[in-house]
Parts: sequence; structure tokens; C-alpha cells
Amino acid sequence: MGLGNRRRLRRDPLEYVEDLRRHAATDVIRLPGGGHCVGDAALAQVVLRDPEFNADRSGFFGDLLPTRAAQIEVGHAVRNFVRDGMPRYRAALPTAVAQLPATDRWPSAGSRLVYRCLAELLLCTEVPAGTRRLANRTLDGDVMFTAPRMWRRARAEILRGRLVAAVAEEVARRRAQRTGEPRDLLDAVLGACRDQTDRRVAEVHLMMFRAIVAPVGTTLAWSVLLGCGSGADPWPWPAEQVVREALRHRPVPWMLGRTLSRPAVLAGTSFRAGDVVSVSPYLLHHDERHWTEPGAFRPGRWNELGERGSWVPFGAGPFTCAGASVALGLVSEALTALTRDAHLTVTGGDACALTAEGAVPRPFTLHRRPRTDSTPEGGDRHDRDAAPRLQ
Repeated sequence: MGLGNRRRLRRDPLEYVEDLRRHAATDVIRLPGGGHCVGDAALAQVVLRDPEFNADRSGFFGDLLPTRAAQIEVGHAVRNFVRDGMPRYRAALPTAVAQLPATDRWPSAGSRLVYRCLAELLLCTEVPAGTRRLANRTLDGDVMFTAPRMWRRARAEILRGRLVAAVAEEVARRRAQRTGEPRDLLDAVLGACRDQTDRRVAEVHLMMFRAIVAPVGTTLAWSVLLGCGSGADPWPWPAEQVVREALRHRPVPWMLGRTLSRPAVLAGTSFRAGDVVSVSPYLLHHDERHWTEPGAFRPGRWNELGERGSWVPFGAGPFTCAGASVALGLVSEALTALTRDAHLTVTGGDACALTAEGAVPRPFTLHRRPRTDSTPEGGDRHDRDAAPRLQ
């Protein structure tokens, strides 16, 4: 990829891939960095659902788990545990939100809020204090997403190694104890990884830890930023509609790749075994042929007929995220608690995304204060002007 393309991709990756589709001669788009992306909704469904493109293990786990069956078992165990823990998460939110500063820096504040309310589900209080401190540091240590700078990636790798080693020791202790019902995410992973080494269980735990906190916190941040940017105050939509529209407008996994295990042909383009074919949820969610005003942030569309095309923020087909409905609930509950009886405004917001393993909002400042009877229905003039119009 040339220097100019790298700069464009870094400046606004979502606009860049949209521009590639706009100028592509076919529905199979060649990506400058290698691989291909399909820009047509029907072709995307083929890539996401057809066994020809989904015959191997999910690339999400890399080489951590030996079979697709093992991957499915872990995914279901984690989903079921977090779903069962939802009442504890919901109960923790009011206190955590009340303790937020009136002004805070996002999206990092969103991830901290989600983590604080999930912390005891991720690692229970019986875990040694040193291990919990290492887990707490992952939020500010570039472990959640890959850091842009080499020295920060090196620092994150050191922290990751220390955490995995500490959790592996905890796995060995738990195996010796043979406890009953899962107390935390680690127990759930351990129960699904009975034949794996202690370190491998710790690595899977960290992967699932990240897969919960990072996208949930990031989607919460997009929901806040885009909701405030709509200009409505108070918001006239249920929290779940705001979250669904945020996942459409700025899906965190903006590219879903499939590595082919054997040769295949798609729309006249031949692929070899080992080639990567991708689907971009962002492109599908902004296709004017299937969405009304796709560039506008309109949560109300989720209450209207004929307003929606393919919505795949969690994938589709055999590799759909097992915890999709749980993740949607986690974000919706947090957004409900955050906006309840509160007046929100944003400064410094920008709809252009940063990308690491996902599309993340650029830093912005959230101002939150209690809503009182003296607060005008539409907020005061200053606050309305402070909220950016985001498209």
C-alpha cells in the first residue's frame, strides 16, 4: 500500500473503504493491503453463510483452540455465564454511574464503566489481589486494542504476559480444588477447556475478557457520541434503538474476514486456498439500495417498516458471535443507566473512527449533569451548540 493510501486509511478508514467501493468496477473489491472485500449485500450473505467460505475454524480464536467444536463450546459457555450474571451487572450500574465525574474523557471512560460493573464476573473476589490489579491495568495498558506505536505495543505485551502467567497459576489452583458452579468467567472458560493446558486456558480467558469489555465499551461510547450529536435532548428513543443504530452507523467490527480452506469462485473472481475474502458491515449498513438515508444517525428507523437492510454487527451464519444478544443487552443497560435523569453534552466529538481491531471513536469529552425541572426540554442554547452534528 502506498504512502498516500496509508494516510487516507489512517485518517478515515471507513470513508476510505467506502470510496474503494464507489470506484470499484465489480462487486468484489480488491483491498490495497491484500485480500478482497465484497460490496454487495447478496454476495456478503454468501461469504458469511455458505459452507464453502466457512468450512474451517473461526479466525477469532486463532490457534488457541484445536477444533470448531471446541470454539463453539467456549463461546456458548461464556455467553451463558454472562447472561446469567446480567442481574449483578444491572445492579452495579447505578452506583458506578453516580460515581462518574461530571466531565470525563471517552471512549476510555466507557470501557472503565463497563469493566467496573463486570469486574467480579470476569474475575471473582477470591482471586489474589495482585492478579486483580494486573487485570485492572489492562484498560489503560493498551491490552484491549492494539496500540498504534511500537513502544506501547511492547509495553502491552509485557503486561499481557504477566496477566496470563498469573491467571495460569489461578487455573492450576482451581483445578486442584475442583469447584462446582462457575463463579466467574475464568471458571466458565475452564469448564469448556478441560483438556487444555493451564496457560492455554488463561490465554482463552484473556481473549474472552477482551471480547466482552472492548466492544461493549466502544459501542457504548459510539452510542453516547452519536446520540448527543443528534441534537435531541432528552433523547426520544429507547436505549436499545440508540445502540442498534450506533452498531449500524459505526459497527465496531468494520471488517469480517474469511480465510479460504480451499479454492472458490465468487462473482466470477477466483480465489485460492489461503486467500482472505472479507465482508464490511460498515459498507452493508451504508448501502443506499437497502437503507433509507444511511448516512444519517436515526434511531427511530428501528421502529419503522421498510427502513432496514442487512444488519450484521455481530456477523452472520455459522460464525455469528454467540453472545450477540447479551452484548446488546450489556450496552443498552449501561446507556439506560447513563442517561437516566441526566443531561448529556459532548465536546470534541468526531464521527471519523480510529481502527485497531475495531472502529473506535476518537477521544471526546462527555459532560453529564443531573436533569432538573429547571432544565429546558431541549437543553440550554450553549449545550445545544456544543453537541456536534454527526453523520
